[in-house]
Amino acid sequence: MSKTIKAAVVQAGPVLFDTPKTIAKLADLARDAAGQGAELVVFPEAFLGGYPKGIDFGARLGMRSPEGREDFRRYYESAIALPGPEAARLGEIARDNNIHLVVGIIERDGGTLYCSAVTYAPSGKLISKHRKLMPTALERLVWGFGDGSTIGVVDTPLGRIGSVICWENYMPLLRTAMYAQGIELYCAPTVDDRDTWLPTMRTIALEGRCFVISACQYFTRGDGPAGYAPIQGDDPATVLIRGGSCIVDPLGNVLIEPDFTGEAIKVAEIDRRIIARGKYDLDVVGHYARSDVFTLSVDTRSRSAVAFMGAVPVSTGEETATELERHVTVSRD
Repeated sequence: MSKTIKAAVVQAGPVLFDTPKTIAKLADLARDAAGQGAELVVFPEAFLGGYPKGIDFGARLGMRSPEGREDFRRYYESAIALPGPEAARLGEIARDNNIHLVVGIIERDGGTLYCSAVTYAPSGKLISKHRKLMPTALERLVWGFGDGSTIGVVDTPLGRIGSVICWENYMPLLRTAMYAQGIELYCAPTVDDRDTWLPTMRTIALEGRCFVISACQYFTRGDGPAGYAPIQGDDPATVLIRGGSCIVDPLGNVLIEPDFTGEAIKVAEIDRRIIARGKYDLDVVGHYARSDVFTLSVDTRSRSAVAFMGAVPVSTGEETATELERHVTVSRD
């Protein structure tokens, strides 16, 4: 395993509600990052599928509007399935550029959307997927909740990679679960463009003695179609998400400072030896923990609303409803 690697944060936004054009843009940006020597390339939260900031999907307490339902339909159709052709294309982009690729996506699974982060190896293989555990505020209207089965860290030749999305990074217990898995390259795709984001990333890097690689969107009204009506107005130049991507080392040093001026690719050299230097005096799940006082239990089981005990029944059109019901058990855990 190399002592030093290069990591890139891609600060850009999608072509909202146009998945093919967004994938083409992603391919160009990934190629540019690889051309600068990046071996790990991290894209923002919801880069593929979009983060339509400023709309409310027509929701009021006890009411949903037809226009809001149409907004959701368009958002739903912009999402991607795993597996699926768009996901396969992401693998091809990783393979073609010989990079580890981390991308924030809106994942479609049945009738539900999830805010997810996927990681691809240079072989093109999908090696990790994380679904956001806790959507924030209005996000809960359009995204489902992930479960503990996707809280993971994956071993790679670059180091141990994991992803925590946007405000999940404010969940101390989730961070602890990541530290306990030996995360070294802590990817934080986000759309949080506030000044408070950088000190949060520095805290996590110091706390976990890991490299934090956070990519934030830079997104304007002009990146959306004519029918997109955010509350911020219709001027194409209006900046809806202003960026602020950064990379921080395990001692809290900022390797890539936030940039709020536009789209950018920022590359930093990462010296993995700093991780051990940091662990020397702080390992919050090791010698600096107090397991006699504090413990954390993490449920990593996959949760499903319906569990079929045995083969799924196939109707011949002749059974009665009672006969079919004998074969179906609904999980009520």
